Amino acid sequence: MLGKDELKDSVRWAIEREADDVIKLGEAVYQQPELGYKETHTARLIAEKLSAMKLPVQTGLGITGVKATLTGYQKGIGLAILSELDAVVCPGHPASDPATGGAHACGHHAQLAAMYGAARGLVATGAQEFLAGAVHFMAVPAEEYVEIEYRQRLREEGKIHFLGGKQELLALGHFDDVDMAMMVHQANLNGDKKALVGGTSNGFIGKLIRYRGREAHAGGAPHHGVNALNAAMLGLMGVHMLRETFQDQDHVRVHPIITKGGDLVNVVPADVRVETYVRGQSIDAIADASVKVNRALKAGADAVGASVDILELPGYLPRILHEDLDQVFRDNIEALVGQGSVGTAGHGAGSTDMGDLMHVMPAIHPAVGGCSGRAHSEDFGISDPHLAYVVPAQALAMTAIDLLWDQGQVASNLCADFKPRYSRSEYLRIWERILE
Repeated sequence: MLGKDELKDSVRWAIEREADDVIKLGEAVYQQPELGYKETHTARLIAEKLSAMKLPVQTGLGITGVKATLTGYQKGIGLAILSELDAVVCPGHPASDPATGGAHACGHHAQLAAMYGAARGLVATGAQEFLAGAVHFMAVPAEEYVEIEYRQRLREEGKIHFLGGKQELLALGHFDDVDMAMMVHQANLNGDKKALVGGTSNGFIGKLIRYRGREAHAGGAPHHGVNALNAAMLGLMGVHMLRETFQDQDHVRVHPIITKGGDLVNVVPADVRVETYVRGQSIDAIADASVKVNRALKAGADAVGASVDILELPGYLPRILHEDLDQVFRDNIEALVGQGSVGTAGHGAGSTDMGDLMHVMPAIHPAVGGCSGRAHSEDFGISDPHLAYVVPAQALAMTAIDLLWDQGQVASNLCADFKPRYSRSEYLRIWERILE
């Protein structure tokens, strides 16, 4: 009878033997970046790779999502190994798409490779014969909260409920058979650290803002116009003036962009559009900052006699800790890279829709190195392909074995002890309450 540690070693080396294929997949995705809810090529590639392992594959989840399932020898906990399909907008990146500006400047291509590698290892060793429950390999769309106007149009057309992919799949029921989830994010780690476990992050509310003025000849009769660009500039200046009112422990971040500043230089701008997030460490902090930001934005309109429409959009919930599940992953990543090479993450002011899952099920989001440059920047890239692509695959697969071994006792205990912030039905209503 094969023991748990023997199975873990077998899976680890099975992934190692397929390292070139795992890396090749990651590099193929890197070369063809696609933005959220448009990841048709990437989704097709991932579906083909998972289908080749004789796994049942579902496609078209939340427009582009992919899900394959490895079923164990008996019913039990459903564990999801997640990855993200989309790129971020970074037109200056050397591998960006010249048409869309999309680039894998955040490491999602490496997540896909890691998820695929974990599947390869578990399938190749027949691990399902020793594991209770199921492992779901999921490639999820639209984690990067970009092209907000485009996604809002999809929402108005009834094609999506949420702007974020994990939220959307949760709303559609594609997580109904998932009891716990894990994924790895890639990062440029300093010093001797090769991985970070744990950590929290901000959540946020999204806003689409439209200032409306009155057109007039900008040179000949500006006094007949109402300058919506001036209104927007005053509103944004008011937001900047608020910064000293945000408490440090709330980690509030507000970072607007003007996406339309007018139509012609010789016409007083009458249609000006702004997008922003209002981020914070807690829902209460986000809600408080959001009220202040709206007040400032409206004041800019009042100052010049313009009007402003502010459309509140569901963003992401803050990422929260699950220390026990983190520890299971930590033990496995330490076995791969050494105990001294694994640190503990702190709080990050960025956001991810993994935070939404964390409010309804046990979930973790550790980081593994192997990258260089700054995330979401043109210098971001892979510096150590084995660490970025292969090691996370091994750690995820080994963690899955720990969780689902022995009739899935570890996973069952973690789920039994978990107290969700919201039930799944409550989650679908929580954003309505936040945005009231």
